[in-house]
Amino acid sequence: MRITARGIGLLVAAAVLLGTGFGFGYVELTLLGAAATVAAACAIGYAAWRPRLAVHRTADPDRVGRGEPAAMTLTVRNRDRLRAASLVAEDRCGSRRVAVPLLKLRPGRDTVVRYPVPTHRRGVITVGPLLVTGEDALGLVRVARSHGGSVEIWVHPRVHHLAAVPSGVARSLDGRIDRVPHGSITFDSLREYVVGDELRRVHWRTSARIGELMVREHVDTSLPRIVVLLDNRAAAHPDRVAGVAETFESACEAAASVVVAARRDDLPVTLALVAPEPAPTDTGTTPADANFLDRLAAVELRPAGQGADDPLRATTNRLRQERLGDTLVFLTGPGAAPDLGYLGGLRGAYPSVVVGMFGAAGVAPAAAAGMVLLDVPDGAAFAAEWDGVRRW
Repeated sequence: MRITARGIGLLVAAAVLLGTGFGFGYVELTLLGAAATVAAACAIGYAAWRPRLAVHRTADPDRVGRGEPAAMTLTVRNRDRLRAASLVAEDRCGSRRVAVPLLKLRPGRDTVVRYPVPTHRRGVITVGPLLVTGEDALGLVRVARSHGGSVEIWVHPRVHHLAAVPSGVARSLDGRIDRVPHGSITFDSLREYVVGDELRRVHWRTSARIGELMVREHVDTSLPRIVVLLDNRAAAHPDRVAGVAETFESACEAAASVVVAARRDDLPVTLALVAPEPAPTDTGTTPADANFLDRLAAVELRPAGQGADDPLRATTNRLRQERLGDTLVFLTGPGAAPDLGYLGGLRGAYPSVVVGMFGAAGVAPAAAAGMVLLDVPDGAAFAAEWDGVRRW
């Protein structure tokens, strides 16, 4: 509750009129002061009344790709049994406000408002709560209250189709039909004996029970693993337009494209950030792809140190020690050209190193020797160059 300038003036006038009227015996001034006091009391009583509103909102959908349509449906119900609600309300949608009409909302009735959610930028858009403002008839007191909770809409980066992903170093001589080469030591199933099978693989107990020779089928569980390293250092993406680094947005699109392509081919994939950020809460109700894309929707540029404090140096040291996969995809901007020497030290741990550099204007860093360098302007060009690579 906030008293307006008019309300403050009325209270001051009421105090002066009552003091003068009682002090000097002027009945008329006393009546005017009493009337001003009653008006202020009525305004405060109006502000003290809190409308009983039930607010329910539904995002359709709550996860969407950049540029794809999304809408918010807001339902406001007046739970008061006697009094109608005549209020001014607005819903917070990111950085903008959306007007919600609540004029003469009768008891037990509801109103439904549907409006589009801007998805032209990647990020997490917080929608809500509903802000209800009211003012008495004389404009003495203004009140603003929040109703209902808020929901988040995840705007994922654009995903460009990639025809293939690196196959890594674990291969099958007969082709990767089911993504798992046969013949290792991990038991998978039993099958009937065929000519050429080794007798040491016969499962004699099962064969005796069913009257046919049955052999053990083993598989190799070591699948190619891809590590996507996204450079979210502010120094790596120095060029900004209206506060947005387009090279970083393109890097996020490339990361999303590689992750989705790897998941499509049932390949293990790890997403890592150069400058670590808190991971989003995993509710367990979304698929793994959505969790990867949620991280990419929420990631932001972060300031980073130099020299020994450079997070890229610490990250590459950790990747060298842990060896999370056999193919490393590093996505960065033009500001990271002098830092590619750190990636050269990972060639022993990662046989394939792919560097996607955005906005470098065709200047190939000398430190990129021995790596697959994709020097592209945006995410769509990255997908085209990626599909053109013949040897990883």
